[in-house]
Amino acid sequence: MANTRAYAATSPTSGLAPYSFDRRALRTDDVAIEIDYCGVCHSDLHTVENDWGGSQYPVVPGHEIVGRVTAVGPEVAAYKPGDLVGVGCMVDSCRSCSACDSGLEQYCLEGSTMTYGSLDRHDGTVTHGGYSDKIVVSERFVVRMPDKLDPASAAPLLCAGITTYSPLKHFNVGKGHKVGVLGMGGLGHMGVKLAKALGAEVTIFTRSEAKVAEAKKQGADHVIISTDKAQMKAAAESFDFLLDTIPVAHDFNPYLKCLKYDGTHILVGLLTPVEPALQAGLLVTKRRTVAGSLIGGMPETQEMLDFCAEHDITCDVEMLDIHNINEAYERMKKGDVKYRFVIDMKSLKDS
Repeated sequence: MANTRAYAATSPTSGLAPYSFDRRALRTDDVAIEIDYCGVCHSDLHTVENDWGGSQYPVVPGHEIVGRVTAVGPEVAAYKPGDLVGVGCMVDSCRSCSACDSGLEQYCLEGSTMTYGSLDRHDGTVTHGGYSDKIVVSERFVVRMPDKLDPASAAPLLCAGITTYSPLKHFNVGKGHKVGVLGMGGLGHMGVKLAKALGAEVTIFTRSEAKVAEAKKQGADHVIISTDKAQMKAAAESFDFLLDTIPVAHDFNPYLKCLKYDGTHILVGLLTPVEPALQAGLLVTKRRTVAGSLIGGMPETQEMLDFCAEHDITCDVEMLDIHNINEAYERMKKGDVKYRFVIDMKSLKDS
C-alpha cells in the first residue's frame, strides 16, 4: 500500500515522533482501513517505555482503532468500502486450536498476534498499530461499529470495554449480584457502566474521598473508601465478585475479606507479581477464587459493541491532537485523564 504516516518510538526514552513505513499489500482476506480515531491505552505507554521488557523498536502503538474501510481483498464477505469498523488488541491467531475454534482468539494456544509489537505470522514483519493513518487487517479481526455509538468515544471499548465485559459475561454477572470494582480509571469506570447494565448492584472501592462524587456520577450504587478500616470491616463477606482493575501491585487480602463464600476476585489490570503474598486461609476457609481475564475473543468483542449500543454505553474521553501525545503520556503517568485519551487522526492527516 501507499506509504503510511504514523507516530513511533525508537527507544524506551525517545518519546513518540513522526514516522513513515509501508503497510502490506492486501491479502485475499484483508480489509484496508483509513483510521479516524485511536484510543490511548496505558499499555501503549508501558510498551513504548519497555516497562514489561521485550519491546521491539520502532514501535507504533495503538489498539483501540476506529475507521472507514477503503478496500477489501477478494475473499472478504462481511465488509465493503465505506463501512465503519474497529480493530482491537489482536490482528491474528493460529485460527485452528481449541481456543480459536471457540472464538477465544486471545487465548490462542500458539499465541495471538497483537496489533502492535508482534511478528506477522505470514511474513515475519513487526506489526504496527493505530497511531497511524491506515491499517490492514484480516477480516476475522475486524468488528463492525454500531451506527448508534459515537465513534470517538467508542474507540476505547475495543480494549477497556472488552477487558471488563468479558469477565463479567464469563462469570454470568447479572441481576441479584453484588459487584465491587477496584480502581476508577479507564477500566474501572467501564466496569461500573457494564456491570450496572447487566443488572448488578455496583460498589466502587477507592482510596480517595475526593472520588466519591465521581464514582456516583459514573453510576456506582455505593462507594467504599478502602483505607477506612471501619468501612472495610462493614463490607466483610458482602460481594459476589470483585473486578480488580488496579494496574500496580497492591494488597489483595483486605479485599478478599469482602467476598462472600464462593466469591471471585477477578484480575484484569495487573500483570506483575502479586505483592504482598496472599493469605491462603482467606481462600481456603470460604472457597473463594482469584481469577484472571484477558480482553475477549472476536465474537465477544462484537457482542460487547452491540450491547454498548443497546445500552448507550461509551467511554468518557478527552480528545487529543497527536502532536501532543508525549504530553498526554506524562499526564497518564500522573493519572491526569478522565478516563481515556482518544487521538483524532485528522490531526495526523492535516499535518
